[in-house]
Amino acid sequence: MMRAPGIVHSIRFRLTVLYSTLLFAVTALVLGGTYFAVVRSTEAQPITETYQAQKYVGGVRLGDVEVVKVQQVEQAVNYETRRTLRNYSFGTLGGLLVASLGIGWVLSGRALKPVREIARTAEDIQATDLSRRIRLSGPRDELRELADTVDSMLDRLDSAFQAQRRLIDDASHELRSPLAIIRANLDTVLSAPDADEPDRRRAVDVVDRATTRMTRLVEDLLATARRSAPALEDADVDLAAVAREAAEEFGPLASARRLTLEPRIRDGLVLIGDHDALRRAVGNLLSNAVRLAPEGSAITVGAGSAGGWLWVAVGDTGPGLAPHEQGRVFDRFYRGAQDRRDGRTGDRRTGLGLAIVRQIVETHHGQVRLFSAEGEGSTFVLWFPGEGNGPRAGTPPETNPFDPPG
Repeated sequence: MMRAPGIVHSIRFRLTVLYSTLLFAVTALVLGGTYFAVVRSTEAQPITETYQAQKYVGGVRLGDVEVVKVQQVEQAVNYETRRTLRNYSFGTLGGLLVASLGIGWVLSGRALKPVREIARTAEDIQATDLSRRIRLSGPRDELRELADTVDSMLDRLDSAFQAQRRLIDDASHELRSPLAIIRANLDTVLSAPDADEPDRRRAVDVVDRATTRMTRLVEDLLATARRSAPALEDADVDLAAVAREAAEEFGPLASARRLTLEPRIRDGLVLIGDHDALRRAVGNLLSNAVRLAPEGSAITVGAGSAGGWLWVAVGDTGPGLAPHEQGRVFDRFYRGAQDRRDGRTGDRRTGLGLAIVRQIVETHHGQVRLFSAEGEGSTFVLWFPGEGNGPRAGTPPETNPFDPPG
């Protein structure tokens, strides 16, 4: 069985056939209607009967001539007119068919030129190089909008792939350090013939801290991947209940450091989201506050609404953040000065806690705000669009909800 040429299956060929068919049909209707109107309004037939008449000039008979009636002459003229019109109509239709195919082929090619550019750019793009863009010029029509949409999609994909590569590089770097520590201590204990029990206990403690840090890092990475999963289903969430549960969870840890948790939680705060993810976000903020707040101080946990937005916030009176750190504190694997000081005592953090907080908030179409000053503590505020506000609800208030009004 013979297969049709590839060009037959192209959009350009189908558009050409469609253009020419429509033009041919319209022209055929016009010419056919004209011919039908001429036929209905005239009587036409060829001359079939002639008569003999004698011709005289000056009384002299010159001979016989053939004559016809005037009506027959009119009908003959109409007959020739019809035949001429029919012949020219068929010729015009034939020429128009050929011309319409050529014109349709050229016009469809010009109309589909942006599509070819999009296809060529898509062929040149690889998963490892998403820097190419279509950047289609010309009028802002549907094809221009399509090209701009594809460029926007490529921008998002490029950003996502770059973030993924950075995450893999940073995670591998963070995992390499505890693995090296574990291997070095095990090799030292197992290969040293004079290693005694205290040395083994020290090695066990170091390995335990390294594995704990690796476990925390893996859990944070899983939390990041879980919130990015497209199959995640959201439901109604009571933001006040989320804040209370997180406060109850960290209550014992706060008491152990002689810290006081002060709730400022208002009821009736409902949004669409993931209850567990939101509780983890508030828990990460409380974890930092409990770790950094000075003993005997208070940590404030609040939830409320303002300006059509819902908020949940955690404030402490800890060391605070320097201005140059506030812009980077939500970056993955970033650890501030206080964390680096803690690292010397063995309490190394993964640097993913606040990055996870920002990711959770942004996937709920919210925004994170930080109010901090060195030596005065920090307040982290998570803003979420309230009822009636969509994903593009604008900008939440720029005020600290814990500040006194006025």
